[in-house]
Amino acid sequence: MTNKTGNLPNEDSIIRFAEKENSDELSPMNPPDAYSPQNIELIPYEKLHPFLQELVDEHKAFTKVLNTFEEALINWRNNEWVFTDAINARLKQLFSFFDEKVPLHNQKEEKNLFPLLHKKLIETDEHNSKDPSYTGINVIEDEHMKVAQAAAVVFNFLGLGSRLPDTRSQVITFEAAFEQGITIVETMKLHIFREENILFPRTMKLFTTFELEKFTQ
Repeated sequence: MTNKTGNLPNEDSIIRFAEKENSDELSPMNPPDAYSPQNIELIPYEKLHPFLQELVDEHKAFTKVLNTFEEALINWRNNEWVFTDAINARLKQLFSFFDEKVPLHNQKEEKNLFPLLHKKLIETDEHNSKDPSYTGINVIEDEHMKVAQAAAVVFNFLGLGSRLPDTRSQVITFEAAFEQGITIVETMKLHIFREENILFPRTMKLFTTFELEKFTQ
């Protein structure tokens, strides 16, 4: 069975994954293999539209920062929540990146790409089965917001914990900051994977060369 585009039903698309997240199909004993989407034809970097290549390049820079941040978090925990200059510098790097780079990147996607792709996904029946106005774009945009909120929580927890005089309360606060920090890393790595291996390939398949030029206008 295929949809109107002649492609296999979107069992492994972002929107299908989102539907399963809210169903009884998921359980700790049967988790989805989020990093192994099937029936999605990957597009080599060289064949992507320049606008999409630019987004991929920015993802690579962000991934480096995420890896450094994750390493700093683990070192901080292993150091029993004692900050060193190296740990401080690596943690601050993420927050600087969120302030200076991430908003610009997200704006490119949310202003230039997502509205057009969202409309195209609805037109080709690649949407939520119960709500035709809900597509994978909604999932991605929601992740943008949730990660930004989590980063703010981590930043505030770090500041709060550093000022707490009670050691036990400080440890609890730092542990919460650590968990939220790891969540940011895991969420963003999966988010980037989804964009590069699902959304961007679908963009190249669904849009004509003329339509792709609209992304840079």
